Amino acid sequence: MLIDTHCHLDAAEFDGDRAAVHAAARAAGVGCIVVPAVAVDGFAQTKSVVAAHAGCVAAYGIHPLYVTAANEADIATLRRWLAAERPVAVGEIGLDFYTGDEDRARQEWFFAEQLALAREFDLPVILHVRRAVDRVLWHLRRSGVRGGIAHAFNGSRQQADEFIRLGFVLGFGGAATFSGSTRIRALAAALPAEAIVLETDAPDIPPAWLDGSRNSPAELPRIAAEIAALRGVAPAELAAATAANARRVLSLPG
Repeated sequence: MLIDTHCHLDAAEFDGDRAAVHAAARAAGVGCIVVPAVAVDGFAQTKSVVAAHAGCVAAYGIHPLYVTAANEADIATLRRWLAAERPVAVGEIGLDFYTGDEDRARQEWFFAEQLALAREFDLPVILHVRRAVDRVLWHLRRSGVRGGIAHAFNGSRQQADEFIRLGFVLGFGGAATFSGSTRIRALAAALPAEAIVLETDAPDIPPAWLDGSRNSPAELPRIAAEIAALRGVAPAELAAATAANARRVLSLPG
């Protein structure tokens, strides 16, 4: 069984054919899909989608690119959802310093508050990290959270080793299918088997063969085959190892 550890099945891009997308993924061997929310006003949609589709599980959090529209009261709302729903993780949370003109202090405040909630509820976190790896690691060292997933990892080997030391596994998906993604492909090939999980980030980060069109969780088997080839192992071996890692870190049922 394959586990897609990061798929926005609740996104508007799937409103027209969500059931078919889910069915195609199940038919392809994707037995579990982790659906991370990105904003408080989308929590109900995430819950509804997960409840309606077998094998889907939810995470709740406020994405760093959505904090400009959030307010401090959203942290209290998130606390109530975590208490009531007991999701598999707090996420998608983190830092995104890609543009250079973002409100970094605001992002860091929401990130630190959500890490505190993760520790309060003893939940792992699903991290969004873009051009902010060292700052995310700084917050993690201070937070004492019990680990989680660094989604769409694109840091150095030294940074990867530090995430692993802190109890995290690293997510690899469509970006690893591009021949030009040399650093990501080298990491996907060389990291310990117990340190990686698979993801699509659908509808985003489409693999090379989709030529920029909408991604879907049904692409995960082919993504897995590409990463297995990089590692020199059989796809079934990679699927088993990465599924075990996801179950361990997110406390998913076997």
